[in-house]
Amino acid sequence: MTEAEANAPIDRPRVHATTVLAVVRDGRIAMASDGQVTIGDVVMKQSAQKVRRATRSDALIGFAGGAADALALSERLEAKLEEHPGQLRRAAVELARDWRTDRMLRRLEAMILVGDPDSVLVVSGNGDVIEPDDGLAAIGSGGSYALAAARALSKHSTLGADEIARESLSIASEICIYTNANIHLVTLP
Repeated sequence: MTEAEANAPIDRPRVHATTVLAVVRDGRIAMASDGQVTIGDVVMKQSAQKVRRATRSDALIGFAGGAADALALSERLEAKLEEHPGQLRRAAVELARDWRTDRMLRRLEAMILVGDPDSVLVVSGNGDVIEPDDGLAAIGSGGSYALAAARALSKHSTLGADEIARESLSIASEICIYTNANIHLVTLP
């Protein structure tokens, strides 16, 4: 094997695994995800847990991307939430800063949604911390489908945050081949 061959990037199957949606409405937040994990053209798992409540904080966390990368970032986010209790935005900004500048973290391929009953934030490795205007955010392969459904339901119904999140994921699962109808939902308060 030549040196060029040894240093060439490895062509790995692309991991498609996630649809995560957050809905902030009427002083509540609901975060929902599907359970499907797909590698290449094979569904590897039907019931993955991609959303959860933060251990020591009143925040919800959802992730998309490589599972190990996303879990490592979730742990870092939890540490930032502990360092800055009650300051969701500051914790997210600190994580994004570390993620963008740390050599090891910079290689992680994932996205995170974090939210509380007041707001939801999308955090990426590019240093982005984005708070949507309408309290709706989605990440992952089927995120745009779930987000479109959530926007329509928010504008044209009186459904609560949890109902909008669940129905939007259900709609996305009918459209996106990387999203299944095995929906996991967490809410605050």
